[in-house]
Amino acid sequence: RSGREIVLIDNRRFYRNVGIGVGVTALGIGVGLALAPPAYSIPRDKYIVEYDGASDDDIYDALSAPPVAELERPYSLDEIRYTRSLREYMRRIDLDTVNFEFGSFEVTPDQYPKLERLARMIHRMLERNPAEVFFIEGHTDAVGSDEDNLTLSDRRAESVAEILMSQFDVPIENLVTQGYGEQFLKVETEAPERLNRRVAFPRITPLLGLQGR
Repeated sequence: RSGREIVLIDNRRFYRNVGIGVGVTALGIGVGLALAPPAYSIPRDKYIVEYDGASDDDIYDALSAPPVAELERPYSLDEIRYTRSLREYMRRIDLDTVNFEFGSFEVTPDQYPKLERLARMIHRMLERNPAEVFFIEGHTDAVGSDEDNLTLSDRRAESVAEILMSQFDVPIENLVTQGYGEQFLKVETEAPERLNRRVAFPRITPLLGLQGR
């Protein structure tokens, strides 16, 4: 908008002499890392913030926080997509107020206002650093086939991104979406469970090595 050009994601630099593994995962062909989850000392409710009971400050603090442990290097977007333990270096928001009906990816218009606070925090961060990148994870419960749930979770993440863009003017280029199907259940059950039909929202700028750019 200001005439500046800002590089958000450039994966080319990561595929030269970097010891990464390329293989077939549940999400398709991807890049995975053998990386241990981080050790962190902050309270669990600060590490994973439940959106419904959080204040504006809670949301902003979680999204603007640095990694919970030191990172060895910057990482590519593909490494972030396909390595759960890497994403766990960042605090995240669980959008527990945005619920999906069984088998649905639609966010109904009556739920749009629930995303307004999140959008305000995103805009506040983009004013500070236009290169911020936010990751929207889509999830399902354990009912249905792996293939259907993976597609459904992708669509759920995309639905939230579309609403943030169209209703609250969040730049779509600062959002990355990825569905994970039923891989990461919040409630361990094979039965239908509304809490598993959700989206999660970490900031991944520090993982990409874009701080201060």
